[in-house]
Amino acid sequence: MKVVILAGGAGTRLGEETAVKPKPMVEIGGYPILWHIMKIYSAYGYNEFVIALGYKAFVIKDYFLNFLPWTRNFSLHMSSGKITYHDGPENDWIVHLIDTGHDTMTGGRLLRASEFIGDEPFMLTYGDGVADIDIRALVDFHKRSKKLATLTTVRPPARFGTVALNGEAVSSFLEKPQSGEGWINGGFFVLEPEVRRYIRNGDATTWEGEPLENLARDGQLGAYQHGGFWQPMDTLRDVRQLEHLWQSGSPPWKVWSA
Repeated sequence: MKVVILAGGAGTRLGEETAVKPKPMVEIGGYPILWHIMKIYSAYGYNEFVIALGYKAFVIKDYFLNFLPWTRNFSLHMSSGKITYHDGPENDWIVHLIDTGHDTMTGGRLLRASEFIGDEPFMLTYGDGVADIDIRALVDFHKRSKKLATLTTVRPPARFGTVALNGEAVSSFLEKPQSGEGWINGGFFVLEPEVRRYIRNGDATTWEGEPLENLARDGQLGAYQHGGFWQPMDTLRDVRQLEHLWQSGSPPWKVWSA
């Protein structure tokens, strides 16, 4: 099953970070958040990715073209140009990099990537959010539901820490927990190929609009509830929070061992 990642957004709310790079290339712990997302899927055995590019697509293309030299030690045989790579992190990935247009909306990007997806079930997510989600359980849920689409629902992270009071004393404090109210779209979809019929306005189609609304109307949209960690990277504050968690040594979305 292939994994489609929507990586074409500009991420204007990240200011200077995205002036020279697309949002999925903003780094957490020295690696683009796109890499973190791919590692989550790879931890569950999903290693083929279709990355739908847009804004500054060349930056992501350049990253993967130079991925091995940047992440591995190597020896260069100057006379022949042969490169021998040595120990370092190995990823058994196949990466399809598809330029889906600068101004294309999310549904349009999915449609443009169709030829690389094929006529089989696939997964879809955004290039700017991480979670400690059990991908295998998500796929099993989708198969049992027999619906055309499954989205992962999450509880949004609270903006501030939670303080419980006992009179004038603080009885407990929890730093920025997940909100206890409501469920929202957390990305991490599993989709049947037929969902592309719901994308009816080409590049102008927003996946989160008419396609999902109509799938729900037709009883073809399931909800996998993920009550664990989930964090989007929408603001510089989110970047700092994710970096803090990574530097803590036990980031909750790090479900891989190496």
